[in-house]
Amino acid sequence: MSELIRVPDIGSGEGEIIELFVKVGDRIEADQSLLTLESDKASMEIPAPKAGVIKELKVKLGDRLKEGDELLVLEAEGAAAAAPEAPAAAPAQAAAPAPAAEAAPAPAPAAAPAAASVQDIHVPDIGSSGKAKIIEVLVKVGDTVEADQSLITLESDKASMEIPSPAAGVVEEVLCKLEDEVGTGDLIFKLKVAGAAPAAAPAPAAAAAPAKAEAAPAAAPAAAAPAAAPAPVATAPAAGSNAKVHAGPAVRQLAREFGVELGAVAATGPHGRILKEDVQVYVKAMMQKAKEAPAAAGATGGAGIPPIPAVDFSKFGEVEEVALTRLMQVGAANLHRSWLNVPHVTQFDSADITELEAFRVAQKAVAEKAGVKLTVLPLLLKACAFLLKELPDFNSSLAPSGKAIIRKKYVHIGFAVDTPDGLLVPVIKNVDQKSLLQLAAEAAALAEKARTKKLSADEMQGACFTISSLGHIGGTGFTPIVNAPEVAILGVSKATMQPVWDGKAFQPKLMLPLSLSYDHRVINGAAAARFTKRLGDVLGDIRTMLL
Repeated sequence: MSELIRVPDIGSGEGEIIELFVKVGDRIEADQSLLTLESDKASMEIPAPKAGVIKELKVKLGDRLKEGDELLVLEAEGAAAAAPEAPAAAPAQAAAPAPAAEAAPAPAPAAAPAAASVQDIHVPDIGSSGKAKIIEVLVKVGDTVEADQSLITLESDKASMEIPSPAAGVVEEVLCKLEDEVGTGDLIFKLKVAGAAPAAAPAPAAAAAPAKAEAAPAAAPAAAAPAAAPAPVATAPAAGSNAKVHAGPAVRQLAREFGVELGAVAATGPHGRILKEDVQVYVKAMMQKAKEAPAAAGATGGAGIPPIPAVDFSKFGEVEEVALTRLMQVGAANLHRSWLNVPHVTQFDSADITELEAFRVAQKAVAEKAGVKLTVLPLLLKACAFLLKELPDFNSSLAPSGKAIIRKKYVHIGFAVDTPDGLLVPVIKNVDQKSLLQLAAEAAALAEKARTKKLSADEMQGACFTISSLGHIGGTGFTPIVNAPEVAILGVSKATMQPVWDGKAFQPKLMLPLSLSYDHRVINGAAAARFTKRLGDVLGDIRTMLL
C-alpha cells in the first residue's frame, strides 16, 4: 500500500533541505533519516515514520519546506499508520504529533464548547525517536508569551532546536527544568490562553467568550504574576564562552564560517539570544577596526598570527590606562615588524677588557682636557667599525629580491638611547674615520639631543649596525632585536670581575658580556662566532687595530 509522507511539525516556519539521504528505490527502516532541514532556529533530520520502499521523491536539495508539505511516496511494509495525516488534520496543533500521544487528549472535544483557558503544551515532533536535553528554559511562570515565541531549547545528538509557543498567553505552570530529557509528546508547560480552545480540540468554533470561572482555583495566583512580570526579559546574558552563549545552529554555523567567537558578540535577540544580524554587525565592526588601525595590527597580531585575547583587568582590581607615546607606538611597530620578518639568532660571548679599562682610566685626564667623558661606548664604536670593514657581510643588507646582499662601503653605527618617551637610536656617521675623542663628543651630543627631543631625521638614518648597551644598568646578557634592514646588533651587558685560567693559575679579569643577534638569512652561525671572537681579541688589545 502506497502512502504519502509529509513534513512533520518542525517547530518553526520553514526549513531548507541541506542533505538528502535517500533516493527512489531505497528500502528504509522506521526512524531512518530521510533528509536534513535547516531553519533560522535549528537544523534537524527528518526520520521515516515507518519501514518501506521509496516509490517517488517529491523534493530535492535546496527546496524550502514547511509542516505538511509532501516529501515522498512510500510503499509501506506493514499496516498504514495515521501519523502522516496528523499535520493535515490539525495544522494548528503544537502537541500530539505521534500516534501514541493522540490517545491521551481524547476528552478534549468536550472542553471545546466551554472554551477552556488553560492549554497543555507538549513537545512537538523533534525529528528523533529518542530523547533531547533541555539546555535553555527561556520563560518562567507569569511570563507573557506571543505565538511562536521560543519557550525552551532542546539539544539532541542530531540537532539543537527551539520549541515555540503554539499560541499567545501567560505561562501558568513550568513542568520542566534545565538538563531534563524530554521526548515527543511530553508535557512541558501549561499556558493560560484568553479566548482560545485547547490545541487538541478539533472543533474550530472555540472562539467563544472566555470562561474564566472554570479555571478559578488557579486563576487567583496566576493573575498576580503577570502584573509582577508583564513582559519577558530580553537582555543579553553575561556569557563568557561559546558553551554558554544562546544561539541556534544556523547562527553558530555562520560564526564558524567567519571565524567568530560567539562569546564576543553582543546579543540583541529575545532572552539574550544571538541572531545572524548580531554576527554580521560584529564582523563588519572588526573589518572596520582593521581598516582604521593598521598600525595597531603590529601590536595585536598579523600575518595570520592569532591576536592576544582582550582581558578586562578591572575584574581583578583597580587599573589605570596610560597612553603610549607616539615614539613608543612607532618603535613597537618597527620592532614587531623586524621580529616577524627576520629569523633571529643570538651568539653569546665575553671579552676580557681588563687592559682596555686600564687604558680608558689612564686617558681620563686627556679626555677631560678635551671637554669630553671617555666611556666604554666610543671604544666599542671604534672596535665594531674596524670589524665591519674586516667582515663586510655584517655591514650589509638583504636585497629586496632576497637573491643578493648589498654591501655598504661606509660605516655608520647607531647606538640605543633610553629616553622618557621611548627608545631612540641616533646614528654616528663615518665612525671608522673619527678618533676616540671625536666619537665620545658626538655620542654625548646625540644622546643629549635624544633626551631633549632635538634629534633631526638625518641624525637617526643610515645606520649599518647598532650597539645596545645596558652595562650601566646591569645584567649578564640579553637578546637584542635586529634593527632591520641591518643584519646584526651588538648587545653589551655589565662588566664584572671573573676568575680566568691563564694556564697556570686563575687570574682576576674584567669580563664584558657580549650578545650578538643577527639575521640568519645573511649571517650564519660560524660567521657570528668569528665576529664575537674577533671583537673579544680587539677589545682585549686595541693595538691590534693598528696592524
